[in-house]
Amino acid sequence: MMTGVPLSTAPRRRSRGRTFLPLAVAAWLILEIWLLSLVAGAAGGLTVAALLLGGIVLGAVVIKRAGRRAFKNLADTFQQAQQGQQPAPGAKQQRGSGNGLTMLAGLLLMLPGLLSDVAGLLLLLPPVRAWTGRRVAGSLERQMAAAPAGSFGDAFQQARIHHPDGKVVQGEVIREDGPQQPPQQPGPDAGYRPPLAP
Repeated sequence: MMTGVPLSTAPRRRSRGRTFLPLAVAAWLILEIWLLSLVAGAAGGLTVAALLLGGIVLGAVVIKRAGRRAFKNLADTFQQAQQGQQPAPGAKQQRGSGNGLTMLAGLLLMLPGLLSDVAGLLLLLPPVRAWTGRRVAGSLERQMAAAPAGSFGDAFQQARIHHPDGKVVQGEVIREDGPQQPPQQPGPDAGYRPPLAP
């Protein structure tokens, strides 16, 4: 049985991002190696090693702090939900102030290279992080609004609705409309019953 929107048979045009991404990554790697060789020639190999090690340590600290903050926010949200409290209207986080971009900054700091370190340090600045968060959120909203029906996101949502765990159980529902019976007392067979089929 087939559900959903039929797939198009027309050849898909490759996006510009997918075309130029490998070229951009290769250019970035070449530029990183060139900058590291320039710094090594001017200041020595020990300085380059210290810079790379410092970036790894700083990136690990940034990621650890952002992870702790994210876990604390999650724990607070669960605690408020268990107590039946709604978050205060002024407590809503501003766009772009989340921990995802902070973790990305830490990851950029951990990558070996000077350009990635500069990008990570810039992303640690709150105004740059807020601006980047707004740009990313706006781009995602435009892409989701422009996505045609039957796209990957729609298919994923349908798969989650129809088959949450990937298993299909055949059966039928029998509804008896009659007088309501009082709840029965739990007996010896009221516990867990394993499924009939493996």
